[in-house]
Amino acid sequence: MKYLLIILGSISLVLGVIGIFLPLLPTTPLLLLSAALYVRSSEKMYQWLIHHKYLGTYIRNFREHRAIPLRAKIISVSMVWISLIYCSITISENLWIKAMFIVLAIGISWHILSYKTLK
Repeated sequence: MKYLLIILGSISLVLGVIGIFLPLLPTTPLLLLSAALYVRSSEKMYQWLIHHKYLGTYIRNFREHRAIPLRAKIISVSMVWISLIYCSITISENLWIKAMFIVLAIGISWHILSYKTLK
């Protein structure tokens, strides 16, 4: 079971890192999942993740403050809207699919903006 949790934590970690660059993958929840899986399977990997120069700050900020930095909010919401408007224009001519992209952008933006802003 320990090895399964390490593998799942590592997959979640890779997806979280990819989520830094792709707006549709949620970085912080995936990193939090990695931390939760690592804490149950490998203290060494958990400590590495929590104290990582870049990734650890996502986890610590969210766990301690339940807040997202303003810069991250602006970039995230902007990238979500740019990506989903682009998708709605280029992927399908079906009006319902276009509407679903816009509804998805609204939902993701609302979720991101619902957290406090870390100053």
